[in-house]
Parts: sequence; structure tokens; C-alpha cells
Amino acid sequence: MIPTLIIPILVTTDLPPDADLALFGRHLADAVTVLRPSSGPAYLGRLEGRAFWLDRPAPPAGPGRPAPAAEQLRFAALLGFLTAAAPSGASARDVLADARAAVTAAVAAGYGHLGSPPAVLAIGAQDVRERTPHGAVPAVATDPALRRVRAAHMLAG
Repeated sequence: MIPTLIIPILVTTDLPPDADLALFGRHLADAVTVLRPSSGPAYLGRLEGRAFWLDRPAPPAGPGRPAPAAEQLRFAALLGFLTAAAPSGASARDVLADARAAVTAAVAAGYGHLGSPPAVLAIGAQDVRERTPHGAVPAVATDPALRRVRAAHMLAG
């Protein structure tokens, strides 16, 4: 039997101010579908979470207020649960390291290099439940059936 780990996580990163949070969540959910450790076989993962802005948008230009800089980044977050069919002997720390690498690559591919890499941290399950804002956007992966086929192909090859 393959051990399944469920890890409550927080992902934070800078994003362009016009970034779509639903797309951000999709990038992260798709990124962890197949996790690749530094050594050993790849394994399946799944992210269920919600994305939201941690900061307020810059105020619009007005009398006595300059327009916000177009390149000004905003701080986005995702709270959720990462489930992984981890290899035997893998710890939550190992899975989190593999997820961190996948998330970092997904954010760089989707938004370019924005300065510092995303933070991917294990947190308490209660924090996920209590601190996720009501207006947070669900992180929905690409079509689940397509993901399973793609994951099975990637694991076989």
C-alpha cells in the first residue's frame, strides 16, 4: 500500500497586480499533480485550496496621489491541503520540498522571475480552516480526467 500524506500548507508569493487568482490557483494545483523528488520515482499529488490577496490593491491615482507603478507587485497566498501518494519512507518534509520545487517552477513559468521564490510552508490544519478568507478563490486543477491520464503517462515514462 502506498502511504498517503495530507499536509496543510501555505503558499505565498509576489504576483503582478493584474494576476488572476483563479489562474494562480490552477498553476499551483497543476504543478503538484506529479511530484518529482531529487532521487527516486515521481509520485502523485493533489492540492485542494483557495487563493487570495494578502495585501490591498494600490489606491488609484487622484488629486495629490500619483498613479501606482505598473510593475508594483502584490502579495498572493494559497491555503489548503496537499495530498501525496508519497514513496515509502518519505516524510512530510520530503513531500513539502518536492512541492516547493514544483510550485517555484510553476510560478516562474506563469509569471517570470519576480525576485524571490514562493514560500511553501507546512502549517496547522486549523489555520487553513480559520484563516482562509470567505472570498478566497478555489484552486481548481485542469480537468481531473486529463490530469490522471497525464500523470499516469509521466509516471510510466
